[in-house]
This record gives sequence, structure tokens and C-alpha cells, in this order.
Amino acid sequence: MMKTMATREGGIATISTASIAKSLLLLFLWLAISVTSATSQPSGIDEGDDGGGAVFTVSSKFAGMDRSLSAMKAHDSLRHLQMLAGVDLPLGGTGRPDAVGLYYARIGIGTPSRDYYVQVDTGSDIMWVNCIQCTKCPKKGYHGLELTLYDPKDSLTGELVSCDQQFCVEISGGPVSDCSANVSCLYTELYGDGSFSLGYFVKDIVQYDRVSGDLQTKSANGSVIFGCGARQSGDLDSSDEALDGILGFGKSNSSMLSQLASTGRVRKMFAHCLDGVNGGGIFAIGHVVEPKVNTTPLVQNTPHYNVNMTAVEVGREFLNLTGDVFEIGNKKGTIIDSGTTLAYLPQVIYEPLVKTILSWQSDLNLRTLHDQYLCFQYSESVDDGFPPVTFHFESSLSLTVYPREYLFPFEGLWCFGWQNSGMQSRDTMNITLLGDLVLSNKLVLYDLENQVIGWTEYNCSSSIQLKDEVTGSVHLVGAHYLSPAWRLSTQWSIIFLLTTALLHDLVY
Repeated sequence: MMKTMATREGGIATISTASIAKSLLLLFLWLAISVTSATSQPSGIDEGDDGGGAVFTVSSKFAGMDRSLSAMKAHDSLRHLQMLAGVDLPLGGTGRPDAVGLYYARIGIGTPSRDYYVQVDTGSDIMWVNCIQCTKCPKKGYHGLELTLYDPKDSLTGELVSCDQQFCVEISGGPVSDCSANVSCLYTELYGDGSFSLGYFVKDIVQYDRVSGDLQTKSANGSVIFGCGARQSGDLDSSDEALDGILGFGKSNSSMLSQLASTGRVRKMFAHCLDGVNGGGIFAIGHVVEPKVNTTPLVQNTPHYNVNMTAVEVGREFLNLTGDVFEIGNKKGTIIDSGTTLAYLPQVIYEPLVKTILSWQSDLNLRTLHDQYLCFQYSESVDDGFPPVTFHFESSLSLTVYPREYLFPFEGLWCFGWQNSGMQSRDTMNITLLGDLVLSNKLVLYDLENQVIGWTEYNCSSSIQLKDEVTGSVHLVGAHYLSPAWRLSTQWSIIFLLTTALLHDLVY
């Protein structure tokens, strides 16, 4: 219509149309920003929840009360049951060792919310993101991802955690020495590969997707204490491997899972299915009812997800191992860790395992690449030429790893994903740890309420069924593959598209 008026009335109409267009455009943008700001404001009631009534944030529910995490966990379990819901964390990345093994999820932090991509790590107990003080943090990371530095001052809901607060006392194992009012609670997170993260704790609103129907979610949020990373080292500050931070799903009360569970937003159980073929996969918090998963008990009084391995089978041949090889020194059990790419085995297991596998192809010319990968040339199907490896655990649970999973192509050769932990540093020497190489293409269930863990082979590009604890209904949760290049929120994408359309109509 505007184009017709401009043609009919000449220059006068053109000036009038431009003025109207400018006014409409400014009004549209103002309304869009207002809506975005309004929907980003935190409230005591989470309107994204349905079926479970209102969900209150920690800061509102326990305002003015000095509550420890352990106290909140025990608070009114019946009331918590009315608020339990499933959470769908969109997952991206790949676990292939030759492609920089990283699985990561997208979460929103702050008010207004900004997106952050964090590596999913079941071997870590805290969540942290790179902060504004990190002057040496890379600006770009995994696959050219534009990284974001979190600034507590930019969030209306961000606040510092002081060293005298109960959270800091608990995570420090007691009162912090030389602590005085308004002094920040510091953290140091060390990882098995020698990298570390240093910083201080903050508290802010974390946005996530609550399961609301089959393959449907609604926005939800919760107040979470997490690390503000001021300095990183090792792979954490490498531009090829860096992300915005790490999302720790460990067992302790400091993890995001434990904090959300302590306020009744979720059950203390989660599952992941890492797609080793297509990348991405499924990561969900809640009660998985399908597929059915057999479980084994978690080893008690250990900091990680440790289980008792009982035997190793290559093809149909059991390795001649004694029971004590699975508990060397004070390292009890086998660690299940999604934050590690490869699989680490004590020397007494690694050597007979590799020897037995190689006996299937006696004429291979072995080479060691980069001082860590044992490799060889092989032109035929590895699944036809090499045996599967099956790990056996307590309660008759087994985990089978196929040649296509423990062998990976690298620089024109096939290389073993098994690593000899007897050659590692003192802290990790002779540990038994199974990472993404072994966990890929399997649904892995972590049930902290019943202190068990289990898994089953599964198509990680399909979907699982999650139970709604409020209504009793069951919903499908599907697979995701996040593109690291995409960072615009849905709201701003819509604003951009509508603005472009409006400008197009005005100009042409």
C-alpha cells in the first residue's frame, strides 16, 4: 500500500511515508526490546512450568534464611514432589578423539539472559564460565565459536558469593581462613589432564528447557551458584578446544544438578546419549522410563561415579586377571566420566587387552603417533577384523565396545583409544576410567537417589521417554545437534527477520 501511495502522490507522499516508516520501525523495535526485557525478568513464579504449579526460585523461597545446601535438600520433600520436572539440555559436539572430543550444552545465564556453551562433564562438581576478568581467555573457541565473557554487573540478578556464606564454608570443608565480610569465595578446579580453572563464585539465574510435552519444552529457570573463571590453563584456554566453560554434573552438593534438586525443581537423576556417529545426542535431567536400563551400584565414599568392574572379555576370551587389579592402591572402582574422551586402563589390564586384540591380526606394523596413540594401517572393515571388548561389572551389568568405537582413524591410520594409565602422572596413575570413547552410542543413566548407574546400547539420534512426576505422563525427549555458529536468541532472530521484512517493504 505504501508503494502505491508514493507512486500516486509523488515527493510529498514519499516524505510522509518515510516519516511513518521510521516511526513504525522505532516503535516496533521499542516494543520488541520491551518484550524481551520483560520476559527476561526473573520472578518468583516460573510461568514455564505446567502441571506442577508455581516454582519458586531459591532466592525468593529462602529469602533472609541462612540455609546450607544440605538443609535445602532435606526441606519439605512432599512439597518438592509437586514441583519435579524433566529438563532437556540441547547437546552438540563430537566425541571422536581425532576431532577434539567435546560434548557441550547450551544454557542461559543472567537477566537479561545470554547464551553460553559449556562442556558437559560428569567428572566435575561445579559449573563455571569465563568471566570478564579473564584477560587471556580466547575470543573464539571450538569450531570458531564466538565466546562470551560473563559479567555479574551486566546481570540484574547476578551477585557475588562471599567467603562467609554457608555454600563457601561447605565447599571449602570448613570456615575459610582470613575471611572477612564482602570478601569473595574463591575456587580452584583441577582436572585430570593437568588443566585448571581459577576464579570466584557468583550466584545468578540459570535458564534451561523444561520438558512440557512430546519433543516440546518451555523455558524455566533456577538460581544457581557457579564459578566465575578469571584464569584458565591447558586445553581450557586453547582456541581449538575452548568453550564458555564447564557444566559439572558430579555427585557433590555444589553441582548444578544438586542445587536444582535441593529446591525441588528436578529429581537427582539424569541421562545422556552421546551420538558418536552424527555428533550431538541427548542429555536430560529426570526419570527415564524408556529405554529400560540395567544398573550397577555406585561405589560409596568416592568423589566420582565409580563402579566395580569384575572382568574383561575380548571376543569370547576372558583376560586372566585377578580381582585386585581393579582396585590398585586407594583407587577404588572404575570411573565413568563424560568429560574425558579416551579410556584409561591400568598397565596390568592395558597390556593383555591390547595384546589379545592384536592377536587377531598378527601381521600389523605398529606405530606410535604423538607419543600417545598406538596405530597401524588397515584397509578392511575393523569390525570384521577385530574383536569386541566387553567390560563386566557388579550386578551382572556389562558394557560392550565395538572395534569401530575403540579404534579411530587418525592421519591415515587406525589408532587405539585405549590408554595406558600406568604411564600417566602420579594422581592419575593406574586409574580405570571410561570416557566418551566407551560411552558413545549408549544411553547412560545416573540415578543418585538410588545410588546406581546403568547403560544400554541405543540409537542416540532417536528419542527417550521421560516421566513427568507431577502428572504421571510420559514425554519424548529427542536428540539435538547444536551448531556452534548460532548464538542469536529466538526472540532476537524474530526481531531481525521482521525488521528486515519491514525495511524491504519500505524500500522497494
